[in-house]
Amino acid sequence: MTAPLWQPSRERVLAANLTAFARVAEPEAGHALPDYAALHRFSIEQPGPFWRCLWRFAGVVGDGADGPVIEHPDRLPGARWFPQARLNFAENLLRRRDATPALIAWAEGRERCEISHAELAARVSRLAQRLAAWGIQPGDRIAGFLPNLPEAVIAMLATTSLGAIWSSCSPDFGTRGVVDRFGQITPRVLFAADGYTYAGKRFDSLARVAEIRREISSLERVVIVPTAANEADLSQIPGAVSWDEALAAFPAREPEFPRFPFDHPLYVLYSSGTTGAPKCILHGAGGTLLQHVKEHQLHVDVKPDDRLFYFTTTGWMMWNWLVSGLASGATLVLYDGSPFHPDARVLFDLAERERVAVFGASAKFIDAAAKAGIEPARTHDLSALRTLLSTGSPLAPEGFDWVYAHVKRDLCLSSISGGTDIIACFVGGNPIGPVWRGEIQARCLGMRVEVYDEQRRSLRGEKGELVCTAPFPSVPLGFWNDEAGRRFRAAYFEKHPGVWSHGDFAELTAHDGVIIHGRSDAVLNPGGVRIGTAEIYRQVEAIDEVLESLAIGQEWQSDTRVVLFVRLRDGILLGAELVDRIRRRIRENTTPRHVPAKIVQVTDIPRTKSGKIVELAVRDVVHGRPVVNREALANPEALALFENLAELAR
Repeated sequence: MTAPLWQPSRERVLAANLTAFARVAEPEAGHALPDYAALHRFSIEQPGPFWRCLWRFAGVVGDGADGPVIEHPDRLPGARWFPQARLNFAENLLRRRDATPALIAWAEGRERCEISHAELAARVSRLAQRLAAWGIQPGDRIAGFLPNLPEAVIAMLATTSLGAIWSSCSPDFGTRGVVDRFGQITPRVLFAADGYTYAGKRFDSLARVAEIRREISSLERVVIVPTAANEADLSQIPGAVSWDEALAAFPAREPEFPRFPFDHPLYVLYSSGTTGAPKCILHGAGGTLLQHVKEHQLHVDVKPDDRLFYFTTTGWMMWNWLVSGLASGATLVLYDGSPFHPDARVLFDLAERERVAVFGASAKFIDAAAKAGIEPARTHDLSALRTLLSTGSPLAPEGFDWVYAHVKRDLCLSSISGGTDIIACFVGGNPIGPVWRGEIQARCLGMRVEVYDEQRRSLRGEKGELVCTAPFPSVPLGFWNDEAGRRFRAAYFEKHPGVWSHGDFAELTAHDGVIIHGRSDAVLNPGGVRIGTAEIYRQVEAIDEVLESLAIGQEWQSDTRVVLFVRLRDGILLGAELVDRIRRRIRENTTPRHVPAKIVQVTDIPRTKSGKIVELAVRDVVHGRPVVNREALANPEALALFENLAELAR
């Protein structure tokens, strides 16, 4: 392609936060910063001045930022950021006290809810007083088994205002999945909903909450958030009180915000748990805050009073990312329920009514919306929408085409990628730069991202391992119950000591953008040639009959052969003509090595709670190996579809 899909106007570039930041940063850099490339070089070559300048630009509330920025800058892991600084995470998210909306919530089965910045601070204060009365101390763990509702935001902010640690799971997790996660961190208090509604169906949660209460002996209190019209019976849950009861006895006074060291623990997030017990990843308050204000303000161009929406659950790191939008003065738009109920337009209905400026969803949502044939550009007023974000899996070039043809032409489409591991992005948006078809726009500021081959040589225009070769503020504090740090170092630094290996199979483009070709642990290796699964998915899922696909490498006759599973539209069977068309498209648009030896139709494809397909679990099933932690999957029953397939025995 010789021209980008989108180029920002001169007016948009001049009005961007990134442009304002560059002007502020030039005295620190000691030279002009005329474009994104220059700004990125400054951010990785002079990390101290860059991060200090970001602190000031974003108006971070805290003490000691004028001291040293980084100790041991040559250690990864081991660098220490802002060693003299102290801050309170919740204080930074609750700076506003006005009557404009802080939260707007849509949820299946509940009426639209709006909470002002002033009311949000008042509710956080009341709940924080309750937690303090229960003896919650800095470093204690508080867990949330909650839908994406305002109460989840309030409970997190009350927890972190006290210096306690917040951790959450979405209510579609089964008991075992919750206990496997929360049980490791021994929480003292559990916030849980009495149920939730999805795709028009009501699901009760109280029986699971009672089981969780029995299995996690550290729990002293359970707070139940009502989501049904009838009052819940809490008698079977020892120590349980209702949400209203928890807040009732305390006045809505100004919150108190004791300040803690920059690296004070904030969140525990969890790995997917599809290849073993979920890893409990401990993140610090300062690093999380700085990364999120950087990404919101500089990479996404969030401005005060913008309506910021991301379709997520409380069990995905994008929920934590979304909530941090309060630190930039944004109004958060929350949604809980199915993105396709009552139909595929519901999220665009929300975007139109709430005048959403930044709309985020998974790549799978964009692909499914395209397959559903909707055309929001024709049916909805999206005049407020400036930026569309996509993550969770690589966004295919055809997804870019659909957005610009059927959502909006004048739109910054920012595919972003990072992860739970860093609670941030390695690569993401550039609101002052062009969007090229199929490419993530840029490597994020402050992140020295490269692509390595097996010999640790840096690549451009070739596929390899995505790595980060210098410290960054949101390197996790470590894993829970891993005091010596052995498991933590093995997870990210064993392959290339001193370098963060992220596990993505990636490529730097001629435009200095990035293409993610899939997870490196799922890379196919037929005949010794490395193939990213996303390269195959991009071709297969462009075929109208195919809803989604999954590829694995099957061990076969002392080599590996590519096996492709496809889920087709209702009523369509995989015949010889469609098989030939799939193979022909893959061959013509990639290489003969990418063409699958076997193509098999299945009725479902297993995925995690956050919507990511699980190639490794399917690979294990095909090879007769056990799959641990099926509770981590949204649809574990789908694994049975891949057992003992006659097509793969020949």
